[in-house]
Amino acid sequence: MAVSIVRLKEQLMNSIDTTDLVEVEKVERYIDLVKAFRKINKTITKEGESVTIKNGTQVFVKAHPLISERNKINSSLIALGRDIKFVVKNTIPDTGYNKSDLT
Repeated sequence: MAVSIVRLKEQLMNSIDTTDLVEVEKVERYIDLVKAFRKINKTITKEGESVTIKNGTQVFVKAHPLISERNKINSSLIALGRDIKFVVKNTIPDTGYNKSDLT
């Protein structure tokens, strides 16, 4: 099941320091790569994993040319995902108590 691009971008933007323009650019590139990956994957699914080539009297079957491009994009996504600096945000709710309340 594919995740919504909008939700993916929101999650990534909430997980980085948005004042760091380099990290914001990395997220934008990541989203662009995801869009390209999905478009290529859709084309491969529509046309099939293999393509029949006719050259005169010769007929042979070979892998779809976009498969190698899909693999390159996948490698780029993995590398870029590792390169994004995620910021750990404090998700502990404020209870209104201080450390001094315990003593």
